[in-house]
Amino acid sequence: MTNLQKGLILAGAQLALVASLAAKYAMDRARLPRVWVQTVAYDPNLPIRGRYLNVRLSVSPGDVYGSPWNFSGEMRDVTLNVRDGHLVANLANHPTGLHVSQRTINRGAQMTALIEPVAFFLPEHATDPSVRSAGEELWMEVTVPRTGPPRPIQLAIKRGESFTPLGMK
Repeated sequence: MTNLQKGLILAGAQLALVASLAAKYAMDRARLPRVWVQTVAYDPNLPIRGRYLNVRLSVSPGDVYGSPWNFSGEMRDVTLNVRDGHLVANLANHPTGLHVSQRTINRGAQMTALIEPVAFFLPEHATDPSVRSAGEELWMEVTVPRTGPPRPIQLAIKRGESFTPLGMK
C-alpha cells in the first residue's frame, strides 16, 4: 500500500467521522425540543478559541415532587426540559454535570441560570452581539438533549415582545 493510498484512507475515515457528527446534530435539531432562552453574555473573545460568545442561560425552577424548590444561592444538580415554552431546571437526585445558581444581574434583578456556559461561535467579522442598547435583551434558541448542556442554534434580540434573529447560524 502506497503512502497516497494510506492518506486517502485516513482522509476518508476523518470525513466519515465529521459527517456522522453533523448528521447526529441535524437529527437532534429535528427531534429534540427547542426553546428561546434569555442569556447573560460574557467573555466574547479568547484568542486560542477564536471569536465566540459565552453565555449563561436563564432557567425556570421546576417542581420537585410537586413542590417548588428554593436553594438560597447554592449550586444544585439539575436536569433540563422544556415546558410551556420555557427552559425548566428540575432538581436531580444524582450528579448530572449541570448546575444552577441564582445570580444578580442588571440593577439588582435576580436570575436563576445554568452555571455551565454555552459557547456560540461568531463569524470573523460579525459585530459583538452582547453589546445591547437599553431595552434590548440577547436571547438564544437552543435544543435541549436528554443529558448534557443545551446546544445553541441561533441568537436573537428581543425588544418588547418581538424577536429579531441575528442571522449568525
